Amino acid sequence: MSRLRLSLLLALCLAACVKASSAPQAQRDVITEEEIASSNAINAYEAVQKLRANFLADRGKTTILGRSPSKPTVYVDGVQFGDVTSLRSISATVVQSIRLYRAYEAEQRYGNGVMGGVIEVTTKK
Repeated sequence: MSRLRLSLLLALCLAACVKASSAPQAQRDVITEEEIASSNAINAYEAVQKLRANFLADRGKTTILGRSPSKPTVYVDGVQFGDVTSLRSISATVVQSIRLYRAYEAEQRYGNGVMGGVIEVTTKK
């Protein structure tokens, strides 16, 4: 009888592992439209603050001369928009996704001068 219970328990554990691994996981550098809607955020800044506050973090001194921004620069639909506080002027209802590009990714995508990284907002079109 105990062998049967052990086999059943093992089968249930394996089934739970398979079920858990097939569930979609949140991407750590992307905030989706669904996540924003479920956060009940009013604007993009509030959504980021609630869901991925690390996007707003100060990166510290990024160059020897200290002339590069230490916080991410905001781009909306591929166009430079402002600093992180400019996210407050973007209604959460128009946002499709928000993505953080780290400094090395941001420089490849947007060029020099974004050593603090980039927060890219994609709006619903």
